[in-house]
Amino acid sequence: MVDERPLFGPRAYLLLVRMWSRSASQYRVSLAFTGFAQMLVASFDLISIAVIYTHVQTLAGFTFAETLYLYGTTRLAFAASDLVASGIESVADSIRLGTFDLVLIRPVSTLAQVLADQFTPKRFGKLIPAVVTLVWALTELPLHWTPAKVAVAVVTVLTGFVLYCSLWVLSGCISFIAVDAREVANTFTYGSEYATEYPLTIFGRPLGLALTFVLPVAFVTWQPSLYVLGHADPFGLPGFLRFASPVIAALLAGLAALAWRGSVRRYRSTGS
Repeated sequence: MVDERPLFGPRAYLLLVRMWSRSASQYRVSLAFTGFAQMLVASFDLISIAVIYTHVQTLAGFTFAETLYLYGTTRLAFAASDLVASGIESVADSIRLGTFDLVLIRPVSTLAQVLADQFTPKRFGKLIPAVVTLVWALTELPLHWTPAKVAVAVVTVLTGFVLYCSLWVLSGCISFIAVDAREVANTFTYGSEYATEYPLTIFGRPLGLALTFVLPVAFVTWQPSLYVLGHADPFGLPGFLRFASPVIAALLAGLAALAWRGSVRRYRSTGS
């Protein structure tokens, strides 16, 4: 007997990912080459950081290993979110072409459909430089690890993943308002990832505070990493913010869920 119940949540997403993965795996050589290309492209920012440290000993008070810790945690969280949620980038084209109507009539969660759209295993290539960099940084850092620091380091990546996934969804919601605003949406996703690869103090106090209280990407890795690395907050912010990342991630995820639901409910077909 066929199960005709609607599919929601992770189950629907995983089934769609499996479908797209099987499709992509039919071209294994192409998949291997594009995955390798993704790995190389993801390494370019790492090369730029290495070049900077050939001219300076510290950057905003952070050593090379400490900056690589920031880079590694940020990159790992972002690469994981890119793997899971970057399919939402295609929602702008779906709305413009009128094919988003098909998403609405299927008995499957709309968010699961757009997140899994065009999923490809080549995105795993972005994870490799992040993992290698983070492992190297952890071996080079002269830190006294305590259970609290280990917990914060692990939670840093997990909450960073949730924060970035939330930003992907919120950026997708922009497409319901301005269909041709993909580059604006990318500012919040790729732009946020770039900013959090470095110590926020290099951007100055006004922008650093904006990235903390307006677009809260400082909670991806900056705030918890200050605790792990033993740095005082250069902006003089309260110490409890170093442990606030899970709360901020939960709030932003809730906001993203409400924004997506509201955007879908207010969607009007192109009529084509």
